[in-house]
Amino acid sequence: MKELLPTTTTLDVQNKQSGIALLPIGSFEQHGRHLPLATDTIVACLIADQLARSYPVLQLPPVTISCSHEHNAWAGTVSISSETLSRIVRDVRHSLARTGVPTLVLVNGHGGNYTLSNVVQEANADGHRMALFPAREDWQDARNAADLVSSSYEDMHAGELETSLLLHAHPDLVGPVTSADDTVAENRRHMLTTGLARYTDTGVVGRPSLASADKGKAVLESLTDSFSALLDLLSAS
Repeated sequence: MKELLPTTTTLDVQNKQSGIALLPIGSFEQHGRHLPLATDTIVACLIADQLARSYPVLQLPPVTISCSHEHNAWAGTVSISSETLSRIVRDVRHSLARTGVPTLVLVNGHGGNYTLSNVVQEANADGHRMALFPAREDWQDARNAADLVSSSYEDMHAGELETSLLLHAHPDLVGPVTSADDTVAENRRHMLTTGLARYTDTGVVGRPSLASADKGKAVLESLTDSFSALLDLLSAS
């Protein structure tokens, strides 16, 4: 999985002369029986790698463990605190600024990293340039472009979208999937209090049986196109 760790050299970075860096942020948490614990990290790196191939930006290595506390009931899940994740992002931003890269884009692959929104808001309020990608609207545009059947709320975890992305990029990492793996949990009102295990026995919330490699390819292409508007905004500021 070459996109997980960028192979750029110092000379490559000097020649590119980019003022915008991408920091993929994933997680290490259960994704049902058919996807690896590192799924969110793989997705974030897949997006960042495609963006770095398409635009003049610097791709950084990923943050591979983040805030996955809602998945604590399942073996293999590992989390750090929201404070630790925030500090990591701030330290990376400070380090980039010292080497002449003023803008940082967080490419987030895990929906539970709520703290990143506040980190981005605070950085910009203090006069620093930071953004979070993909936004909710970017994901929705990608779902529409790929003709995904599931809604964004229904397809929360290890469902149609994530399974499609891995089927497209790394089909060897996807285990057998049938309709028995589908879990519909429309009412998750108290998830922050109880964790995800109250709503699913398998860890899946969504319908991975609907996934396909073609859908994953279309999702990735849409996200790549969507980034251009954010890049224009950051380049103009």
